[in-house]
Amino acid sequence: MSLNVRPVLSALCRNRAGAILVALEIAIALAVMVNATWIIAQRIAAIDMPAGFDVADTFAIGLAELSSRSDLGAAQREDLAYLRSLPGVVSATATSAAPFSEFGQGDSVSHEPGPDAPSVDMRSMQSDETTLPTLGVRIVAGRNFTAADIITQSLANKLFPGGNAVGKPVYEGNDTPMTVVGVTNDFVPSVWGIPSYDSLLYPQTPGNFGDYFCLVRTQPGRTAAVLATVRQHLAISNPDRVIIAAHTLRYYQQRLEAENRNVAIFLTLVTALILSVTCLGIFGLTTFNVSTRTKQIGTLRAVGARKRDIVTHFLVENAIILLAGAVVGCTLALGVAYWLTDQYQLPRLDLHYLAVGVLIIAAIGQLAAWQPARRAASVPPSVATRTI
Repeated sequence: MSLNVRPVLSALCRNRAGAILVALEIAIALAVMVNATWIIAQRIAAIDMPAGFDVADTFAIGLAELSSRSDLGAAQREDLAYLRSLPGVVSATATSAAPFSEFGQGDSVSHEPGPDAPSVDMRSMQSDETTLPTLGVRIVAGRNFTAADIITQSLANKLFPGGNAVGKPVYEGNDTPMTVVGVTNDFVPSVWGIPSYDSLLYPQTPGNFGDYFCLVRTQPGRTAAVLATVRQHLAISNPDRVIIAAHTLRYYQQRLEAENRNVAIFLTLVTALILSVTCLGIFGLTTFNVSTRTKQIGTLRAVGARKRDIVTHFLVENAIILLAGAVVGCTLALGVAYWLTDQYQLPRLDLHYLAVGVLIIAAIGQLAAWQPARRAASVPPSVATRTI
């Protein structure tokens, strides 16, 4: 018996409500699975992401003004003088962000002026000539600060592919050019969500954001002791400002790694749950179709349909539902991916994940329909034809 698709479509139309619900279930499962898997991959990669600077021997202490009377510029200079005078301190600097933490600024930057120019999302940090030595970050092209800007190698490669970024203008948020004077090795500045190497460092204006961070690099093994001393002193040394954070960079790194692991585990469980529900939906719909069409199955068997023809009939029905769900699911997955990229600065979805997701959904869906289809094929014609 050769399979005719028209009876399959006719059978689906008679039970279109169930088919539509399962197709929507498949679409949602595909969209969730693809985007969740993409985010999981980003989070796992972030856990193993090299910091690019001295994490083990560096801490950050953040301070903010308490009132408009606060002179953060003077306070910053006093704090740096104190920090640099401490035994065990190798170097100290003031910045607007704490690496690996949520304290920092983010924006986009372009190599062309204008609102329509292609841009790259990045994290920015106000710094000076002491910041890079304190972090242990190297200049790989150009020079250190004077009155211009420095970018990481990763950002340089995206803005000027295959070219030299030193001496080139970049634009952040307006048409005023900023000249790149140096390129550093890749390192992770402040983060929001998934860490990135795309960073821009520019000369600082003390107290520009109403707060600042002192980054302190110590001799190996002395970070915790120096941090305790510094926290105690800065808490009472100036009544016009307050400590908002005081942690080692290892603490921020480990907290970010734990967050990435938790997100990956949560999304894995959610994806597994949604796939399980989808499989149950497909299994239930196929089982229902078999139970309500016993007489039809018996008639087909009586006129010469083989068991494999019956199995094929139900698998083709299921394949049509899967195809409809996959088409809607691909559209939904791309829409969700675009929204995540726009709202949370995630990398654009790799379309390979979408293709593999479709194949996985198709395989799981057909396996879910396999057992009910075999059960339909095993019904004896003599029993089926007597069923009213």
